[in-house]
Amino acid sequence: MFYGETALNLDSKGRLAIPVKYREKIADACENKLVLTYNPYENDSLWLYPQFEWEKVRDSISKLSTFDPSHRALQRRLIGSAYHIEPDKGSRILLPVTLRQVTSMDKKIVMLGLGSKFEIWNEEAIIKSRHVIPELSGDASDAMNKLVL
Repeated sequence: MFYGETALNLDSKGRLAIPVKYREKIADACENKLVLTYNPYENDSLWLYPQFEWEKVRDSISKLSTFDPSHRALQRRLIGSAYHIEPDKGSRILLPVTLRQVTSMDKKIVMLGLGSKFEIWNEEAIIKSRHVIPELSGDASDAMNKLVL
């Protein structure tokens, strides 16, 4: 399980150094085989999965009917834009140019551990999103209403 928040800098080539606290966990979990793709719900972030976790997500999305335009959009955004990546000897991963451009990532980023995956955010965007607290009273799902936090 991955959890916690780390502020990072991209180097001039668009690489981020995986935080030390995650390096061994990632190596143990997936032999450093990772998949990077867009976050389908947030424009300024990416999802980083251990490969075995990604395969579960990929398989479930692949089963969606392509007759539905929203299914095709999700398949394009997640599967069509996915990159298999492995850290280099310096424990850095390269964020491809296209993913960086679409998510407005340049220098300062934030990496969040969210259990089975990571979110990688443009620092400015995550700070801005934290100032918006969604109104959950009427829109909360049954599962959220049952949570004890």
